[in-house]
Amino acid sequence: MAQDLFTRTKAFAVLITKLFAILPKTTEAQVLGKQLLRSGTSVGAHYREGVRARSKGEFVAKIDGGLQELEETGYWLELLKSLKIPRKV
Repeated sequence: MAQDLFTRTKAFAVLITKLFAILPKTTEAQVLGKQLLRSGTSVGAHYREGVRARSKGEFVAKIDGGLQELEETGYWLELLKSLKIPRKV
């Protein structure tokens, strides 16, 4: 399972990065996109840090941090969707 989550969280970060790259260059799209990019790419980093934890408590804290970033990523995606960014051409 660990390798599966390594792969899936990395793939998620790649998709988030590609989405950011195609966002319009408007101020609102870039502000929201940078938030999305930061939170979406940190999910996998938190997971990898958790795997290397020195204690159960540290593991829980790192995984919880990743879940918080994932929840935040969902928020930014919902906001982009609600604002219809990127707009279909």
